[in-house]
Order: sequence, then C-alpha cells, then structure tokens
Amino acid sequence: MQCVPAFPAKAGQESEQGLEMALREIMERDAKMEGMKEFKKKWVQRILSFDNHPTPVDASTTRRLAEMLAHRNKTCVYNVSLQHARVLHLKGEQSTGHRLLVPFYAFLFFEDWKTDLWMKRFVRDHLRYVDEIQCAAARVIQALRTFSRKHGDPAGGFDSMHIHRGDFQYGNMKIAAEDIYSKNTYRMLKEKRTVFVASDEKNSSFFGPLREHYHLYSLGDFEHVLKGVNTNFYGMIDQLVASQGDIFVGTYYSTFSGYINRLRGYHSQKDKAKGYETGIIDSYYYTSENRGFLRKVMKCYRSIEQYFWRQEWPVSWRDIDRSVKRGLPAEDEALTN
Repeated sequence: MQCVPAFPAKAGQESEQGLEMALREIMERDAKMEGMKEFKKKWVQRILSFDNHPTPVDASTTRRLAEMLAHRNKTCVYNVSLQHARVLHLKGEQSTGHRLLVPFYAFLFFEDWKTDLWMKRFVRDHLRYVDEIQCAAARVIQALRTFSRKHGDPAGGFDSMHIHRGDFQYGNMKIAAEDIYSKNTYRMLKEKRTVFVASDEKNSSFFGPLREHYHLYSLGDFEHVLKGVNTNFYGMIDQLVASQGDIFVGTYYSTFSGYINRLRGYHSQKDKAKGYETGIIDSYYYTSENRGFLRKVMKCYRSIEQYFWRQEWPVSWRDIDRSVKRGLPAEDEALTN
C-alpha cells in the first residue's frame, strides 16, 4: 500500500534507473504544487488532476506512473536481484485484507505500456468463469429477455441491480428497499422496466417496494434453465447476468458489484458503447441520502485511489486492446479473442 511493484522494460540496472528517475520527477512536481502545505497530501491534487482526463495508454512512463501511484510515493522495482531469484512470493496484506486479485491492475506497473495492456487482456480473457457458468448465465439471460418482451419491450432489454445485504460489513450501505427506490433508482431506472436483481437477501418480502415499480426477477425465477447446475455457481451466474443489464445499479464498497462493473467495462470497449473512449459505463450505485455523490462515480473517468477495492477503475478496461495488430503471433492474438 506504500509501494508500487514496477517492472522495467528490459533486464539490467540501466532500466531500473529509468523507473527511479520517473518517480523522482513525479515527486518533484508534487512538491511544487501550490495550495497544499503538507507534502504527504500533495498526491490528492495529483489524483484529482486525472478526473475526466484519462492518461493515454501509450503515454510516457512518467505520465502513466504519475496516475498509477495514487497515494503512494515509492516504487518497488523488479531489480537484478529479484530477476535472478528462483521464487517470488507476492502475498496479500494481512493487516488490511488486501488481495492482489481484486483490483490487480492497481498494484502492478509495467514500464512497457504494451506489456501492461497484454497483462490486462490476459486477465480479461483467461482468468474468467468456466464455460458451464458462462452457458448457464446465457440461458438465464435468454429467458429474461423473453419475459421482457412479454412486458412490452420488443428488444428484450432489461436493467440489473446488486443489493448486498447478508454478510456486508458496511452498515451505511444497508438501506431499506423503499429508500433504494425513492432516493436512488427512481431517477436511474424507468418505471415498469424488467429488472434482474442479484442479492444475498433471503427475505423475499424485502423487495416488495421495488416490485411495485419494476418487473423484478432473481435467479430463483429461472430454475427451469438451471437444472443440474451446482448451486455453488449461483453467485457467479448472478454476476454474469447482472453484467448484461442495459443499466446497472450496484452496492458501493462491494467487490461483488465491482467485478460486475469490470465485466461491463470490458463489454463497453468491445461494443463501443457511449462513453467508451474515456472508460465510462452505464452504471450507478445506490446510497444513503448523505452519500449521494457516490451514485454517479462510474459516469466519469476517475483514476485509482485508496481504497482500491471499494470500486473498479476504468484504467482496467479503457483502451486495453490498443496494442493489438494483425499479424501477431497466434499465441498473442488469441489473448484478444
């Protein structure tokens, strides 16, 4: 949390020095910023400078590292001694519970921008749910679109939500369904829309106020297309179905909602959806009235910042296919499919 693991473009000490020089230049710029007396707070001003101004994926090392650092002020360079080590163990941070696989892209910096994008595509295309889960979700989506057409939408469109309840430790995000509607979704989702809800709430009556306004469905309504599917897969199926909603409303601080948004980010780039150039996706968060500023955080470009896990960040999906060109070796081109 204090140090960014940084990988030089080439082996050897000379490349290490290039990363160190880039970091020094960034720290010197921070020190010259006006308006903040304490040096340790200079990074706040730097982070805010990236809002709605995404760094090009092929920008200089210094510019990309400046955004990647977030609140941190040093790099842990993959130096010669580490390059010669037989084993490297990158473990999570025990005191905070941070895990590398949540916002993996927030912890790793590659001097070579093409390697950075290759890594993000590798995770997108290969670190994914198995085909059985993908196919089960596809069947649910097909059935959901059928219901949508019966409700009057010839295109079979639907919206989606994730309402995290059971084991969620952030009490300020556990709000009543009446407030989810009256303070949030009434302005995000159209009346009488078909809406798929992913949730760990066991009491079906909780959703009553939402059913008054939407044609509400959950995974339990699709058991006819899930026969023989391991119920331990249901949470993952929930995510895949919710990721396909035209509009998605999630739970802030939830990594479950976060991954749904990352999937939506991947889809937006492939489909060239509105706002894809800057990484914007058609997603919202429901919140309590005094935290309304969180509702639209996915509707603008924001660079990664502490705490990384509270949401997913556009840098993980925006323009990550930039380096892909025809004529690549088969093993490289396969990563883009």
